[in-house]
Formats: sequence, structure tokens, C-alpha cells
Amino acid sequence: MSRVASGWIDAAMKKFAKAVIPHIVLTLFSLAILMPLVWLVRVSLTDKLTAYKIPPEVGTLGLTNYYEIFERYSFVSWFVNSLLIALAATAISLPLATAMAYAFARFNTGGSLLRLGVLASQMLPPIIIVLPLFGVFLLVGLLQTHAALIVAHLTIALPFLTWILVSFFEGDVARLEEAARVDGATRWQAFRLIAVPVAAPGILAAGLLGFILSWNEFLFALVLSGPNSQTLPVGLASLETHAGVEIAPLAAATVVSLLPVFVLLPFLRKHLIKGLSLGALK
Repeated sequence: MSRVASGWIDAAMKKFAKAVIPHIVLTLFSLAILMPLVWLVRVSLTDKLTAYKIPPEVGTLGLTNYYEIFERYSFVSWFVNSLLIALAATAISLPLATAMAYAFARFNTGGSLLRLGVLASQMLPPIIIVLPLFGVFLLVGLLQTHAALIVAHLTIALPFLTWILVSFFEGDVARLEEAARVDGATRWQAFRLIAVPVAAPGILAAGLLGFILSWNEFLFALVLSGPNSQTLPVGLASLETHAGVEIAPLAAATVVSLLPVFVLLPFLRKHLIKGLSLGALK
């Protein structure tokens, strides 16, 4: 074989490797992420006996487990409680976080010390916060209510969203605001008509992350909720009997609990990616 032909083959092999290997790696990572979800759906559709078998068997597929979680357990109540609390916590924390982030970015309110304090609050173990909250809510009569969980979720969502949103009000947004001020806009008009619309993808992304954070929260709900305010994470943890964990109904309940995120993501994916990438670039 000539050197020219050998060189051409080597170049073709290198080009092929560069094109194929990244796709193989990405496929493997995707399978690693999707396999638990596929396994979860399989278990949710099998009968209880088949769900425990090792090696796994497919068995007869059906919706029996889905019917059971609605008929035998208070799943609807858990779902509604989680939805109300997550929506309320996000609706309250997002405007407050937007205002705080704007103040940090534009006026350096509180200086670096306050910014560091907001970040440091995210490093505290939740158990340190939940015990004082338990005492306060018990004192004022809010324990085991929806209001208690909403306030508790604000303590973790507000600093988290504030820290995310700070970067969205820096850089280009600040220059656009200054241009609007030169044209005669007030500070409020510049914030409402310039800063917020430009940072909208970031605000939307932060709101979605805040909703997921509240939706998945377990410790506060475990300590502060009651029979009428129990959320999905605590409800799912209760699917354990004297005979052990009921894997099949638990899998079905988990699949249903994932639906809000899967419903929201297709509509918000564009804004989420744009918002997070914009914040990262800044």
C-alpha cells in the first residue's frame, strides 16, 4: 500500500473517530440517565410479585398500580398540596428574588458581605433551619399548615433564586438601562420596561428551578406538615408497610409525581437553556 493511500486511510479513520466517538459517549451518558426512568416505568406497570423478582421479568403489564395509589392512598391530596405549596412559594419568592438581585447588581446593596451571607445561607444544613421554624410555627399556631410550608420553602428558595438572578442584571442590561435613563426614563421605568424584559429568560429559568426545588423538598415537609398539608415526598416515603416497601405502587406514584416537570419542560426548555447559558456567560 502506498504512503498516499495509507495517509488517506489514517486521515479518514481519525475523522471517523472524531465524528463517532462523541456520539457514542453521549449515547452512553443518555442511557445512564434514561435507564432509571425506564426501569421505574417498567416496575410501575408490572404486578407486585413481578416487581420484586431478580433477575427482572416483564410479566403482565397494566395500570393496576396507578389505580391503587388513587384508591388506597391519599395521593390526590399529596399532589394538590405539593402543587399549591410549590406554586405559592415560587410566586412569592421570584418577585422578591428579582428585586434583591437587581439591588445587588445595580446598587451593591449591603456590599459583598450581604452577598456572601445570601450564598452562605445555602450552605447551612436544612436541619439547622427547620428546628427554629418548628418552634416559631408552634408558637403562632401555624404548625402543620400550608402557610408554614410555604414560609419554610421561602427560606431556601429566596436566597437560591437571588444568587442565580444577580448575573442577569449585570453587563448588557445595565448599559441598556443607562441609555433609557438618558432618554428620560425613570429608575422604575428602566427596571420595568428594560431590565425585567431583557432578563425574562433568566427569571423564567429561575422560577422553574425554584418550583422544582420546592416540589422535591422533603425535610421541611416531614417535620412541619400534618395530615391535611402532607406533600408528595412525605407521602411517597409513607408507602412502606410492615411487610416492607411496596415497590410497584411507589414506582407508579413516582412516575405521576414527575409529570408536572415533564409537562413544563417542553414549553420552557428554550427559555431555560437560554436563561441559564446567558447567566453563565455573564
